[in-house]
Amino acid sequence: MPTNKTPIYTAFVANTIIAIVKLVAAAATGSSAMASEGIHSLVDTSNEILLLLGIHKSLKPADEKRPFGYGKELYFWAFVVSLVFFALGGGFSIYEGIQHLMHPEEIKNPVWNYAILGIAFVLDGYSLITALKEFNRQRGSMTFWKAVRQSKDPATFVVLFEDAADVIGILIAFTGILLSQLLHNPYLDGVASIMIGLLLTLVAVLLVRESHSLLMGETAHPDELKKIITLVEKNPAVQSMSAQLSMYMSPEEVLLLLKIKFDANRSGGEIADTINTLREAIQANYPHYKHLFIEPV
Repeated sequence: MPTNKTPIYTAFVANTIIAIVKLVAAAATGSSAMASEGIHSLVDTSNEILLLLGIHKSLKPADEKRPFGYGKELYFWAFVVSLVFFALGGGFSIYEGIQHLMHPEEIKNPVWNYAILGIAFVLDGYSLITALKEFNRQRGSMTFWKAVRQSKDPATFVVLFEDAADVIGILIAFTGILLSQLLHNPYLDGVASIMIGLLLTLVAVLLVRESHSLLMGETAHPDELKKIITLVEKNPAVQSMSAQLSMYMSPEEVLLLLKIKFDANRSGGEIADTINTLREAIQANYPHYKHLFIEPV
């Protein structure tokens, strides 16, 4: 099914509002953890823009320059988002935390931080629930981590992990600011910022791995390929399947090459008719195999 943009739009609106109020609060109170959270939300906002750009570019029809279409644009931009999440989100938060440890500063007017973090928690929580609902709809009965590994739609799991990191980051920032105030220890605010940076780095590494795998070209699901092989070998004109090669071009577009050994007694015309019959049968059951090639061997 096509990529659902609702979780992306929801996350974009939430992160835009949250980024502005967090950065204003960080400037007013001098909180390192709040500054890290503000940068975190700002990075998330830019990530949603890049994902929407990738979806838009991936829908461009095939042409002479890209005969198999532009579906992999989505995988490329998802990979870029993962790198941005790592470099800007994680890197800046760790840097901000280290700077605060080197030059500790008492937090001023912490009440504003608590209020803004509370609002951010509600908005990010709603965005997370929206992304989780879409992800659960797509994964069906599969376990969570298996669905992440097998998902061919990076827009869904990227937004999901971003929102989850947002909610956890808010809790870390809240804890750091609260302990810093109660214990009169400004260093704890810097520690919270570093912890947020490490969280973002961990999430970014996971996203880079998954996005890189999709960009390089993942094969179709083994169970689905087994069903296709069974369908092909049931045809009386087919002796056996010699090989199958597949690759996802986009979440709803798969390239498949089947090398089939046909009955030696069949004429060239019969083999051609069988190839057309097999192609129609496969695409009727699995319409996402848009690029289907059958090669007699």
